Amino acid sequence: MAETIEKPNAEEDGNKDEVSLDKLLIEEVGQLGRYQWRILALTVVTVIFAAWAAVEYIFTTGRIPTRCLIPECDVPESIEFRPSWLLNAVPESGSSFDNCRRFSPANATLHTDTCPASLFNRDNVVNCEEFLYENTDTVVYDYDLACDEWRRTLIGSVRTFGTLTALPITGFISDRWGRRTALSINAINTAWIGVLRYFADTYVGFLISQVAEATFGSGSFSCAYILLMEVVGPKYRVAAGATMNTCFSIGQITMGLIAWAVPDWRKLTLILYIPQFITIFYYWVMFESIRWYMSKGRYEDAEKTLKRVAEINGNQLSDDSIESLKLSAEKEKIQALVDKEAKKEDPWLIVILFRYKRVLLRVCVSPVWWITTTFIYYGMSINSTNMSGNRYVNYIAVAAVEIPGYWTAFLLMSIVGRRPVLAGAFWVCAVCQIAYIFIPSEVYSLSLAVYLVAKFSIAMVMTSVYVYTTELYPTKYRHTLFAFSSMMGRIGSIVAPLTPAFGAAVWEEFPFVLFACFALLSGALVLITPETLGSKLPDSMEDAFNIGLKKDDPNRR
Repeated sequence: MAETIEKPNAEEDGNKDEVSLDKLLIEEVGQLGRYQWRILALTVVTVIFAAWAAVEYIFTTGRIPTRCLIPECDVPESIEFRPSWLLNAVPESGSSFDNCRRFSPANATLHTDTCPASLFNRDNVVNCEEFLYENTDTVVYDYDLACDEWRRTLIGSVRTFGTLTALPITGFISDRWGRRTALSINAINTAWIGVLRYFADTYVGFLISQVAEATFGSGSFSCAYILLMEVVGPKYRVAAGATMNTCFSIGQITMGLIAWAVPDWRKLTLILYIPQFITIFYYWVMFESIRWYMSKGRYEDAEKTLKRVAEINGNQLSDDSIESLKLSAEKEKIQALVDKEAKKEDPWLIVILFRYKRVLLRVCVSPVWWITTTFIYYGMSINSTNMSGNRYVNYIAVAAVEIPGYWTAFLLMSIVGRRPVLAGAFWVCAVCQIAYIFIPSEVYSLSLAVYLVAKFSIAMVMTSVYVYTTELYPTKYRHTLFAFSSMMGRIGSIVAPLTPAFGAAVWEEFPFVLFACFALLSGALVLITPETLGSKLPDSMEDAFNIGLKKDDPNRR
């Protein structure tokens, strides 16, 4: 039961100093002690598992080389995928052969090992009636998706849409029953639904399992992130956040290595998801969020947890500090109620924004940055497996290059500013996309190097856009406006899995044309917003409006 806290009288109020949880972490509990390292280790495992679940579809639904079955020449007892006569029956396509079409048969019905060109009408190309697969590694074989790029790539888009529906569900559970509970539920759902996918014998069943797992399990990353950020001291929070992003990339790298070792999609599914059942023990090895306890008025539980954390860290928490923390929490709750009542008198946010056109402009352009960032970031990861060379090496390299990208942005933003880093990274990415289009696929080393520079750049953007968007909006509306941009960004991540289908339908390099255009546009849009380096986080709309304006500027408010 939650402890009932009586409101302190005026004399007690005057004798007690208020104290924040951050101050307690700094002065008494410890900002990064043994308990925080324990939570970091547990969340790192969770993040790696989340990365596996987020990207495994890239391999389980990956393309398989196919060709038409040629009944005039293919002998059932000894079918070869690339026989010497193949180009007599199938059109050329670049340096290989067409995967989806063949020459129509002539009137001859002779079966022969040499399969001469005279057996076919080479002026008439028709679609395959039946396909031959080089291997059976992915669902493309099981569900006969040989040349059906739209149905194949739809799996990734539908899964990503599931992550959108996960947000309100995870948010409700987290607010109602706690961060630890939300993390445990999401992690266990990911494990059992992922294992269940092993038994999916139909395309629709596989699709449903992807959506269900994303909807009820993909919130584990955000839960782990919040739990870690709430217990780590202010001094180490930025580094802890960057570490989480780094570990997500490490998860993608290990995913590529495992898929390389175990290419069969059913075996791969079991190897990825069975270990995730260990998260069932998380509920008993980590404490609930102290901030959540306090927000619910459960001060006794918050006190016990704080004292246990301090004890694990080798420190001791004073009773006076606990009482002061309770006082601060009560005042914050009262102030929140006052603010809530005052907000009812405020006009709608959209009306306020039209009064502050400079802020309204940011609200219009920041979603474009987010859509571009997620579209290119996920699109490049997905398309890396379709490049020339070893698909696994390509994917692992593209995932690995994100790590220096995150940390480069982290360092440069404090030196040269937010705008130059963001705009510059967008434009470098765009230039690399254009260059990649014109590099012949035979020049593998150069094309991969350019591709990696592009992914490095968009990883810089991924880090920068979070920070920059946060600093553009006032405290009162920051969460709402940030969430709007982030939510719009989901459009990019939903469309990204379809880019291979765009390439098959329009032009093989068409996805990279889209990436380049969006990156050029977003880089330009960054330049019409103000620099925020060195500026205080705006508290009011007036403060946000005045960012970038000199004190003597007549437009200031």
